[in-house]
Amino acid sequence: MTSTSASTLTVLVYSDDVTTRESVMMALGSRVHPDLPQLRYVEVATEPVVIQQMDSGSIDLAILDGEATPAGGIGIAKQLKDEIHNCPPIVVLTGRPNDMWLATWSRAEAAVSHPLDPIQLAETVTRLLRSSELATG
Repeated sequence: MTSTSASTLTVLVYSDDVTTRESVMMALGSRVHPDLPQLRYVEVATEPVVIQQMDSGSIDLAILDGEATPAGGIGIAKQLKDEIHNCPPIVVLTGRPNDMWLATWSRAEAAVSHPLDPIQLAETVTRLLRSSELATG
């Protein structure tokens, strides 16, 4: 984990749509699973800030909206995976289940389609955070 505190995990949530960002954070809550530390969110609405935050090394997991404009989360995920050594896990939010192949192309670890299913999102994030925690801790 890259967070400054072992008691929190930092999750970047990117979308140009505030409603999408709020939906993600509400679905996950402050603690996605009792066995994991509390979540701290970094809300981002633009691609340059995503890159800046991810370059900082303080993000444990990123959730990127593939439907965001003008820069979609799938393209940003690909760029991050290509450019950041030991890039944290990424979840992309796709427009529909048939777009999952795009998430694979982006090298994101997981994808969840709109409309968001809170249970699926929470299970996906829990799995990735646990895997990341095992790899680093």
